[in-house]
Amino acid sequence: MQVENTHPRCFLGLLSCLFLAGLYVGSLYVWRSSSPRDHPSVIKRRCASVLLVSAVSPAVVKTWMHWADVKVDVSVWELMGLRMDGLVAASILPLLLTIVFYLGPLVHSAMDNPKGFTGEMQCALDVQSWRRCAGDAVWLRNQVVAPVTEELVFRGAMLPMLVPCTGPTGAIVTAPLFFGVAHFHHVIEERRLGKESMSVILLVAGMQFLYTTVFGAFTAFIFIRTGHVVGPVLCHSFCNSQGLPDISSALQHPQSSALLFLYLLGGLLFLVLLFPLTDQYFYGPIPICSLAPPPASVC
Repeated sequence: MQVENTHPRCFLGLLSCLFLAGLYVGSLYVWRSSSPRDHPSVIKRRCASVLLVSAVSPAVVKTWMHWADVKVDVSVWELMGLRMDGLVAASILPLLLTIVFYLGPLVHSAMDNPKGFTGEMQCALDVQSWRRCAGDAVWLRNQVVAPVTEELVFRGAMLPMLVPCTGPTGAIVTAPLFFGVAHFHHVIEERRLGKESMSVILLVAGMQFLYTTVFGAFTAFIFIRTGHVVGPVLCHSFCNSQGLPDISSALQHPQSSALLFLYLLGGLLFLVLLFPLTDQYFYGPIPICSLAPPPASVC
């Protein structure tokens, strides 16, 4: 990759990321409606908007490459994590890593299920339940459209534009900030509905910024380590289905000691397996690493 004109390349990369983030959030508000965000008609329109933004994001990356004079031997699609090499591993291993992290919450849920682990498995494998979910606009938004579009835009498109300037590690830290700030748009709707005071709304928004930024750093790490966007998408969908680990509930559980041990064990196993399960051995050469200035330690 050419390395001249670093400062203009950084400026163009950051500007392009800001443009994409603004385009993604702005597309949610092109439809005027007095209905809340969970109304099916609002969801359908917003899904159409963000799918359109996702569709044009490769053109934004391609335009950035032209303006920043970035030349690499891989396609825009490969840089954005849309490739076949290592696809099976990228679809399984990052998701397995995320499931390990949720060991405590998953066992917690099974313990609270009257049918235990068998009931949890039956629920997960129930065809009728999946059919009902497929017809639920909120479920489709949270489990399908949001993970696909957010990961494609905020990881697949933004990371290639940040890596040449910040390096892989810097991009893992920087890209999630765009993702976290983008979620502040919920303040607008909460304020419009007037259900809570402004202080409560801002507190909730601040907490959401914190955990979406941390989660964004994790999926950015997965993207750069595997060179695939499918892993971040599946991890995003799984985490949306599980929510934040409910440690306070675990503390009040009759089996709190066992649950807290499993919560801790899941976190420790996650850290131990983080690098082995994202090793390049499983995924082949990582296209986005061809953009990284030396030394590219995360790659």
